[in-house]
Amino acid sequence: MKRVLVYVLIAVSLATGVGLLAHRVLTSGDAGYVIIGYDRWVLESSLLVMVLTLIAAFVLFYFLVRIVMQAMSLPKVIKKRSEELRSKRSQEALIAGLIETAEGNWEKAERNLIRHAADSGAPLIAYLTAARAAHARGAVEQRDEYLKLAREIAPESELAIELTRAELTLSNKQFEEALESLTHLNRIAPSHAAVLKLTHQAYAQMEDWEGLRRLLPDLHRNKVLMEAEVKLLETETYSALIREKSRTRDPNALREVWATIPDHIRSSTGIQALYFAAMIEARAGEEIEDELRRALGENWDETLLVLYGCIELADREKQLQHAESWLGPHPQDAVLFRVLGKLCIRNKLWAKAREYLEKSLQLEPSVEACQLLGDLLQRQNDFSGACHMYRTGLMLASEGVVAQIERNPSGDSVEPEQEKLVSSAAQ
Repeated sequence: MKRVLVYVLIAVSLATGVGLLAHRVLTSGDAGYVIIGYDRWVLESSLLVMVLTLIAAFVLFYFLVRIVMQAMSLPKVIKKRSEELRSKRSQEALIAGLIETAEGNWEKAERNLIRHAADSGAPLIAYLTAARAAHARGAVEQRDEYLKLAREIAPESELAIELTRAELTLSNKQFEEALESLTHLNRIAPSHAAVLKLTHQAYAQMEDWEGLRRLLPDLHRNKVLMEAEVKLLETETYSALIREKSRTRDPNALREVWATIPDHIRSSTGIQALYFAAMIEARAGEEIEDELRRALGENWDETLLVLYGCIELADREKQLQHAESWLGPHPQDAVLFRVLGKLCIRNKLWAKAREYLEKSLQLEPSVEACQLLGDLLQRQNDFSGACHMYRTGLMLASEGVVAQIERNPSGDSVEPEQEKLVSSAAQ
């Protein structure tokens, strides 16, 4: 706008000057003249004609210069226009690719995203989205190629690229590759929430409970999961570690795991039952007898009570006395009477054992009490009574099987790991 204004002012000035000159010539009758000589050449003209000629020459020269300059800048203009066109097409292709990705049209999305990715204003988004599309259609090699191109075009975005790689390889159960990327990212951004969450998912899917145990403090400190989720994960992790160590039947390994468990998790009855059952199975029941008694004192639990009856102490009489001391606060507990009957059999107190077991069956019939009383009656040569007890136990067991089938029609086993360990310890 300013340039146009300048041109207008120049034109007005020239027109004014020429007009004044023409007016003077016409009024005075003196046109004036101009003589230009050079060597043998002489040019003579009136002043008005010379002025008009100079103005025309200037205008002609000016426009000639402008045409030459525009011609010289034409390649740049063409290049700029071409770049703008490519940029527009790439943006349209990127939007189309994102829409196709959202709709699940993986091949079309991939084609749209890659066709103009190099010209896009956001090539990283194009390549990462294309990698996801290739992964979704199972083209693993193509996926890795797109991630490689993304790294070449945007090396400063390593975190985003490696997170995408880890997420995709993890979803494809390529655990080693996923952990390789995540380990690298942990060095770059050790407190990054997405890195920690993916690492947690990788360890969980691999059932690498030791790795999860090491990761738990970071998950808690960086608030990657909600408090309830962290507590649930802690319980699951330490339960799995105990189950894992229980297979070795090594008391030392179990004690090491137990020592690392936080107090708020160790106080859980389920975790306690797993640990005590594993120690009993590892023939280290005497070591945990005091701790098991304290746990029962703090939180009365049938599973812990059954486990106490599974411990075989050298001082069997003292163990029975401890158990009988619980009759005061729990006079109607069928499980307690069953455990007392078992301990009395171990102490060869046959009459007392029969009394306790009959009381247990009176309060709540159970397969275990029937079996214990049947074995006791058989030992006392009461075969008729023993057969009756065994038959009663079988009926109870069959009813339990029917009830379980009704609860679980698919027939899959639903027995929790805790019950398996307790059962194994009892045997």
